Parts: sequence; structure tokens; C-alpha cells
Amino acid sequence: MGYGDQLIIRSYDAQNDRARVEDLERRCEVGPSERVFLFTDTLGDPICRIRNSPIYKMLVAEVDKKLVGVIQGSIKLVTVHKPTKELARVGYILGLRVAPLYRRQGIGSNLVTKLEEWFIANDVDYSYMATEKDNEASYKLFVDKLNYVMFRTPAILVNPVSHRMSHLSSNFELAKLKIDEAESLYRTFMSSTEFFPNDIGNILRNKLSLGTWVAYPKGETWGYKGNNNNNSMPSNWAMVSVWNSGEVFKLRLGNAPLSCLMYTKSSRVIEKLLPCFKLPAMPNFYHPFGFYFIYGVYREGPSSGKMVRTLCRFVHNMASKAKDCCKVIVTEVGGSDTLRLHIPHWKLLSCPEDLWCIKGLKNEERNSLHELTKTPQTRALFVDPREV
Repeated sequence: MGYGDQLIIRSYDAQNDRARVEDLERRCEVGPSERVFLFTDTLGDPICRIRNSPIYKMLVAEVDKKLVGVIQGSIKLVTVHKPTKELARVGYILGLRVAPLYRRQGIGSNLVTKLEEWFIANDVDYSYMATEKDNEASYKLFVDKLNYVMFRTPAILVNPVSHRMSHLSSNFELAKLKIDEAESLYRTFMSSTEFFPNDIGNILRNKLSLGTWVAYPKGETWGYKGNNNNNSMPSNWAMVSVWNSGEVFKLRLGNAPLSCLMYTKSSRVIEKLLPCFKLPAMPNFYHPFGFYFIYGVYREGPSSGKMVRTLCRFVHNMASKAKDCCKVIVTEVGGSDTLRLHIPHWKLLSCPEDLWCIKGLKNEERNSLHELTKTPQTRALFVDPREV
């Protein structure tokens, strides 16, 4: 049963809707009883997850003046791999919520359709979304009903932050890059990466971006001087950037099984009583916590995997010393990308297969969508930290 003319979908009005959207988020915190799920604390700003995007919008759904649904979207220009074009305007869909008592009545699909209309009005080529691979309701809505197709299955790698410092190899030099140098480096070496954002400079200059670091062999010189032919690069090197997502919103674990709770408590006791074993304790995820997101991971050379690992350990130590309650380091890489072998993470906390789905919004894009979706999964994927 649908609501027909009773359903009103309009743009979010911060002054009148903020408290009601936050209330809706709380009502949607009731997750599936059989698995762990996360609550999101937006710190009083419901559009915090899209505010740093170039163009963004939130829509709300009302029935009888009750706010019963929300959805968010952002637009940017990215690299794609198609014979006819290398850049595409894409719209990202996130934050779809419908109040529990109003589900399965067409409100979610109406919200998505209205957001797609906004995308089309802004000349978007493709819309895409990300969800857990086992989220059956989301899959049925987007793939079965709204004609999205499966695009990529990146891995979300999560590493808990311990108060114990990680050992950094003495074989490598680490250096923080200036923003202009980092942007030039990314454009030179990663601009052909799938979904590389054309406004990478804006990301690197954002206050939430904590910096870009490189690692290279000790004794060699970091000779990159910009996009010219006089660069003398090390034989092996790696690069990462760090985004402080905890400044935007906090997370909290909900509905964890007893075994997870017991493991958390016991690991903390073991670390405290038997520090000589150097066993990392599971952080307390039952209270709101922030996280750092590692993005723009790149490496060159046969030994560069070890440098990626060293850089990740450096970020862990940076998070451990931070005063902003950062409890995990998160990275997302292509599902078949060998980078995942070099990034420290706990399988217990990580998601080996996230699901990205995509839809062409123009006739020529719909007709050639298979060209995009058949690109080998081994190709690197750039995950925009603004969309985490």
C-alpha cells in the first residue's frame, strides 16, 4: 500500500527538520537481531556526511506532516574507464532511512527516484550506492526494483587503535608532503585510477585531511619535484593520505553478541595483566568513537608493500597519540587489489566484500553500462573519504 498524494518529498530545511531527522535516525537504530550493526551520531549536523562534497542535497519524506524518511546525495567528477570517455559526472546515494512503521510502502523507492531526478537535472551520468553485501532489503530495492547493477565489491579493512605504539621499520624514510606536491603526485600516478576525483586538490586541502605521507628506502633521496621530466624517484616507494572522519560523526556498536562483548572485556584484562605478551586489546566500541580513514594508497616497486604496512603503522601511532577518541583505522580497497595483503586489519572487524551498485542515467550511459561493469576487479579503486 502506497501513500499517493499524502506523501510529500522535499528538500531538507535545517531550521525545521534537524531535530526530526535526528529523531528518525534514532528510531532507525533498531537493526537486525542476528548481526552486529553500527549507530551513527552526526553530532547535531544531519548532513555532515555530504557537507564536504562539491554539490550535495538531502531530501525528506513526509506523511501527514510526520517526517518518515530521508535520503542524501552528492555529485562530483571522476575517472571512469570507457572507450568513449575518461571522465564522468557521478551522483552518490547514501543515508536512505525510512521509519520502521512506514517501510515496504514505496517511500524508499520514491526518495531514490526523486534524488535521481535531481542528479539528472545536474547532468549526472551515473548514480551509485554502497551497501553491505548481505543487506537483502537494500539489494532488492536498488537492483531488483530500480535497475541498478552490481559494479564493485571493495574490501573494508578495519584495524583497532591500541595505546601500545606499533614498531616502525628502520629501513624506510617517512616524509610528509606539502599539499601542492601531494596533489601533483596523485594526478601523475593515480588520475587513471577508477573513480579518482577530479577535485583531489579540494580533498587534500580540506581541514579534515590530516596530511599525505610517503615512505622510501633509507639512503635514497625523495626526488619528486612536480609534473616534469626531471624527477628522480626512489626504486620503491609508497604513499597514503589520512582523513579524520571522527571530526564529522561518531560511531557506536549495537547489538553485539555476548561472545564479542566477552572478547572485548577479556582482551583488555589480558593486555593489562600480561603486557609482556603484547596482545592488542579490543577497544570499547559500545561508547561513541571516531576513526581515521586512510585513502589514496599507492605503491611502486617490489618492496613497496612493506612500505605501505609501515605507513599504516605510522598512522596507527598518530591515532594512538591523538586526543579525539580515535579507536579504529579504516581503509577501503578494490576487492581483488593486492594492497589488502599489506594493510594491517582485523578480520573480526573488517568487511571482505562491500557492494557498490551503479545505474546509467543517460541513454548512452545505460546502453554502454556493461563496458564499465565488466572492467576487471583487479583494477585499483579510489575511495573518496568524503563519502565514507
